[in-house]
Amino acid sequence: METQLDPTKDDLPLMANTSHMLVKHYVLDLDVDFKSRVIEGIIVLFLETGSRYRKASSTDKKGCQSHLNETCKTGASEPCHVSVSNASVFSSEAEYSNLAVCRKGGKDTSDKNGNHSNEKQTSGISSSKNCCDKENHGNKDFLLVLDCCDLSVLKVEEVDIAAVSGIEKFTMSAELTDVSKELENLRNQIVHELVTLPSDRCQEQLHYFTCCSQAPGCGELEFTTGRWSLEIRKQGVQTPTDFPHAIRIRYKTKPEGRSVTWTTDQSGRPCVYTMGSPINNRALFPCQEPPIASSTWQASVRASAGFVVLMSGENSAEPVQLQEGITSWYYYVTMPMPASTFTIAVGCWQEVKQQCFAADIQTEDEFSMPFSQDDFRWHKESCGHVEYPCRFQNPAATLQRVIPYRVFAPLCLMEHCEEHLLQLIPQCLSAAYSTLGTHPFSRLDVLIVPSNFSSLGMASPHIIFLSQSVLPGGSHLCGTRLCHEIAHSWFGLAIGARDWTEEWISEGFATFLEDVFWARAQQQLSCDEEKEQQELKALLRWRRLRDEVQNSEEELQVLRPHKESTGEVSESGASFVKHGLKAEKVFMQVHYLKGYFLLRSLASTLGEASYLASLRKFIHKFHGQLVLSQDFLSTLLEDIPEQKESELTVESISQNWLDTSGIPKPLLEEGETWKECKLVQQVSAEVTKWIQANQRIRKSSKKKRKQDEVVFQKHIWYSC
Repeated sequence: METQLDPTKDDLPLMANTSHMLVKHYVLDLDVDFKSRVIEGIIVLFLETGSRYRKASSTDKKGCQSHLNETCKTGASEPCHVSVSNASVFSSEAEYSNLAVCRKGGKDTSDKNGNHSNEKQTSGISSSKNCCDKENHGNKDFLLVLDCCDLSVLKVEEVDIAAVSGIEKFTMSAELTDVSKELENLRNQIVHELVTLPSDRCQEQLHYFTCCSQAPGCGELEFTTGRWSLEIRKQGVQTPTDFPHAIRIRYKTKPEGRSVTWTTDQSGRPCVYTMGSPINNRALFPCQEPPIASSTWQASVRASAGFVVLMSGENSAEPVQLQEGITSWYYYVTMPMPASTFTIAVGCWQEVKQQCFAADIQTEDEFSMPFSQDDFRWHKESCGHVEYPCRFQNPAATLQRVIPYRVFAPLCLMEHCEEHLLQLIPQCLSAAYSTLGTHPFSRLDVLIVPSNFSSLGMASPHIIFLSQSVLPGGSHLCGTRLCHEIAHSWFGLAIGARDWTEEWISEGFATFLEDVFWARAQQQLSCDEEKEQQELKALLRWRRLRDEVQNSEEELQVLRPHKESTGEVSESGASFVKHGLKAEKVFMQVHYLKGYFLLRSLASTLGEASYLASLRKFIHKFHGQLVLSQDFLSTLLEDIPEQKESELTVESISQNWLDTSGIPKPLLEEGETWKECKLVQQVSAEVTKWIQANQRIRKSSKKKRKQDEVVFQKHIWYSC
């Protein structure tokens, strides 16, 4: 699929050429300046040659240097010109007219929007043709394309990681004995050895990533920035294999950048945080946005003393004083995740503490196991993801009902958090564990974000943002929202959508599971009460979906807008998120609601016990991976032979639920049945009573206002 983007449309471009090169690890070193509202620093990218390029090169030319056979264990062979059809580097010059490129002979280094370039000449850079196209390799340099927006890129350089003390251990493996000692090849080989270290050496790996990120530069690289991208080239380098695999970018954000928001918290103190922007994190740091570009990261963030830095990280960071008035915070993750899941919040947050809320590692004898023997059989099987320190293979983690957690809030909301939120977190975490099993992440921070947050909550690895709006609503509103965000640990984070247009894989599951979690967290509910509560919620959601369908564009109501082409990308790996920038889409809940009703229908058909068992199997099979709708549906139906003879197939489900607009036919038939629920009838009667009471009050008030108007008019008459 070759995608042509139109800047006047509402699709979100994913420009990174991930098929050519993949970022495997980011090292960020940042300073937060609240006076200028700028985050400034460096980011170091550690890259590997992309899978599609390796696959193409392995069948193209066989007379190239043999030492690159060892570069990639996945089957890469000699460095040669990749053979692809049509354009695929996705040069932003071809797609958008406002790319900040200095034409031949020009001397400008920035455009009217502040985009920068250090290129002296770009006549050799392909605009409409693939920069790695075999036919054009005679005079074309390879371009590394990163997703980037609203950033001022100041400098890009290659990093001399071979100068790091102790790095020689990564040049002495058997795989490197036949490698040319040319320094450039050696640096790339070191990066490969470093990013492929086994998971039991992850702390050593992080140490050397830090050392390498601080190594001296060994030559500036030419770059251009455009509306949506940062393009980097090294003169004379024509293939991804020969391109530097460790590069350092010095940059700073812009105050108007759309990935973070600068504001004040509820106590009037300054803060900044990532608020779930439609453009994700490309205005926070240059990155590869497509989900397939999953990577690990580590970050050191400096801010004025008194500020607390929270971030997506496995460790509970503590401040380190660097100098008077400045502290540094360090976080890291060892589970590869899309760059869009990176989250940061810097503010004068206060930790909310209460006694007797310790998260214990419990043994099997200390609670009744909610799973069958089949669940334990799945846990003995190996994982299907790339290697990382996986909690699903950690015996202690698999028995941990409640992971360690912390709560942060502005000073003025601490009492509300202590009263409602603190006691709910362990209940909701335990309920989630009893439903799905092993928590994918080792710890959790919960932050009450500023009042300008446009949602009720947002989940990221190891951290959840909650709106202040959930606090006054009592335990029910706070608990259900907390359950929703906790559910994203499994669906949306540990298991992600390979194509972002399939949002229902994240939001539909979280909406369905919030009911299951919350019912289990409310241990006093009987089975009948639990069912009635869920029937009432179903009716309310059905009415919300009906209203939304009646008042929105049909093309925005489809759960799988690309249909059979879902998940396809261009030759370079670039793609787009359909309607990703459409303003109305931010406020729509169709992916939540239709996804929820699809999963509810499947649970009703299969039986809740069988359905939840299938969910646990799916989680164990696909955690740490990216999926499409058919992956879930196929897994769900394969263990139910009787469904193969019925109309319940992947094709029928896709046709009825995923690929069409409007309310699905099966749901239309079910809509009237919820009115028979006893709780629904009670709520309806109560609502009717208050509507009638309000009408009486308004009629009475109207009469009183008319009398007041007469008196007022008489008063005016006498005044005259």
